[in-house]
Amino acid sequence: MPGFSEQRKQMVDRYRRSGYITSDEMADAVLRVRREEFMEPSYVEYAYVDRPFPIPGDGAQTISAPYMYPIFYEPLKLRGGESVLEIGAGSGYGAALARELVGLTGVVVSIEINATTYRFAKENLERTGYGDVFLVQGDGALGYEDKAPYDAICVTAACPEIPEPLLRQLKAPGKLLAPVGDSYSPFGQDLVLLEKDEGGRTRRRSLMKVSYVPLTGEYGWRRRT
Repeated sequence: MPGFSEQRKQMVDRYRRSGYITSDEMADAVLRVRREEFMEPSYVEYAYVDRPFPIPGDGAQTISAPYMYPIFYEPLKLRGGESVLEIGAGSGYGAALARELVGLTGVVVSIEINATTYRFAKENLERTGYGDVFLVQGDGALGYEDKAPYDAICVTAACPEIPEPLLRQLKAPGKLLAPVGDSYSPFGQDLVLLEKDEGGRTRRRSLMKVSYVPLTGEYGWRRRT
């Protein structure tokens, strides 16, 4: 089997051909971030397989299939110097990719509600040289006012609706991406891209169907049941 570096290159080539990766910036970020460093040890050999794998938490947390990260980040069109808020740190892999995309002058804030998963992400980010990601343990749907507003916000859990605090913390102009819909539906959720213009007006469109675990916390599914 090829080494991890070669597997990473093959994955980027595969995702370019399939249309998941459309920009050089995204391709470069995926090539630089070593996904194997963000996996549970028992799954490391499968780091470049196109599927999610479990990570420490309450049993629901995963590191998403690798193609989901460009699916999220390409529509946000992250650029150097921008500020990004990620809801659901997971393994820390997504935050590391965002850090590569916004560069040394950008800011990445990532919030994780599960304490065990938070520690896993923190250890991974610090070990791999992304310790400057601002990692917070808490209810991500409330956002993080201290670093707001944000050029881009991505939510990596299924929301009943886009949480109001995140809308308030999004810059004008700015972009927000979130799975919206019933997390228990066999048909999945709509991956919604919300764009706020300079006047604060918003428009939204569904990009595709996805399947994500439910958002928890004040604006999540479990709070409402």
